[in-house]
Amino acid sequence: MVRHGGRSWHGRVLAAAIGVTAVAAATSVWTAQADSVAGRGRPAASARPAAPGGAQGRAGVPVSVDIAHASDHGARGVNITIDDGPDPVWTPQVLRVLKENGVKATFCMVGTQAQAHPDMVRAVVAAGHRLCDHTVSHDTTMDTKSEAYQSQQIVDAERMITKASGGVRPLYYRAPGGAFTPYSRRLAASRGMRPLGWNADSKDFERPGTAVMVATVKREISNGPTVLFHDAGGDRSQTVAALRELLPWLKQQGYSFGFPVR
Repeated sequence: MVRHGGRSWHGRVLAAAIGVTAVAAATSVWTAQADSVAGRGRPAASARPAAPGGAQGRAGVPVSVDIAHASDHGARGVNITIDDGPDPVWTPQVLRVLKENGVKATFCMVGTQAQAHPDMVRAVVAAGHRLCDHTVSHDTTMDTKSEAYQSQQIVDAERMITKASGGVRPLYYRAPGGAFTPYSRRLAASRGMRPLGWNADSKDFERPGTAVMVATVKREISNGPTVLFHDAGGDRSQTVAALRELLPWLKQQGYSFGFPVR
């Protein structure tokens, strides 16, 4: 997976998150913060965290530490994943296109964005989409940082997203830029979140033009079912236009839309 570097927007997100990260002095504190949310309502469809090392997901089923790429719809399944939001301008437009095409997606949310726009998080959940933890501040170098830092980024984001959603927990964890570590994968799985990769990168963050994005996905879909898009971090009009063209095309090719395997 290609790491996305040089994103000024993510620098701003990181700056906005400094106040959040400074609060946590140790992993035990961060875990306690997340568990305080867990004391409130737990919808049956959400992933419930287990004690670290337990790797238990819903209904006590173990969550794998392996990075997921496959679709629960099998060999002809496609997983649409939307990163870096939610955003009050672009998330509603992405949701509209998904609804028009009868497609469910997985939204990998940045903790500070979820905290700032809880109405958008709830809209995603209400539409039947799934949530994914994309860390507090989208630090693409977090695989070079301490385990305590990785824990704070993952656990605090889980807490922020769960609170914003009204109690629905993220089912997946996607490392920013693919910056997974063995520790971060184990931690995520222990909290009921399957590490989530991607196979086809639309390159929409670079805004190369809708036609280029569409051609890229058409070319890369043979690499595997999980496709990467974004609904924040700048003007996402090309993403919306590309989804509007690609979703019907994928159906015409005989694909169906599912979620990443758990």
